[in-house]
Amino acid sequence: MAELNKPVIVLVRPQLGENIGKAARAMLNFGLTELRLVSPRDGWPNPSAGPAAAGADIVLERAKVFASTAEAVADCQHVHATTVRKRGVTKPVIGADDAGRLVHTVAGRHAIIFGPERSGLETEDVALARNILTIPINPEFASLNLAQAVILVAYEWARMGRALAGADAVLVQPTLEETLPPAPQEELEGLIAHIETILEPRDYFLPEGRAEATRRTLRGVLTKPGWNHLEVRTLRGVLTTLNRKIRD
Repeated sequence: MAELNKPVIVLVRPQLGENIGKAARAMLNFGLTELRLVSPRDGWPNPSAGPAAAGADIVLERAKVFASTAEAVADCQHVHATTVRKRGVTKPVIGADDAGRLVHTVAGRHAIIFGPERSGLETEDVALARNILTIPINPEFASLNLAQAVILVAYEWARMGRALAGADAVLVQPTLEETLPPAPQEELEGLIAHIETILEPRDYFLPEGRAEATRRTLRGVLTKPGWNHLEVRTLRGVLTTLNRKIRD
């Protein structure tokens, strides 16, 4: 996807380095890498950002710092201000999905600006925007942290890109789990026999009157997980190692 179809993420007066790092992590999850910071409270670079980014170092390394919001968005034709309130400024109000669609369909650079963690964007910041971007949430608890807001907007941008591109999807849906089918019963029986062979000389199945019930319980424990053939092989390797005599 062309670079101009990726929005610039602008964090206005962010307070904590950890939050900048978490926002960078949220961005890179959805393929966004251009981060701009407006007067970060604790300066930049911030040593707390790296660990919180959890590997999104490319975003932090490319981050640019600006003295004002106006300077940060000066090269952008479209500015979207994220806020839950209009703050006295009359602007069109759009959702995150609308913003994502606009970034992909309206030519020009798009910037999405996010306010400080504690107070949000000021009126003069919102005044720079073409529209106000809001996310419908519980009106009795409208409290998203910075990284949550960024990830919601980034996700909607990526989702709209996939919808508009059709087969040329921006993201690849990860598989839930690389699962293998359960091992054949023959392999499972081999595992059970292997364990019983090790336990027998150690008097595990005594007293004899309880031996059959103990074997059934053991079988139930071993058959319940549905081991695949690799897991069965691994367990048998463990048993072989544990049963091996320690050499001097």
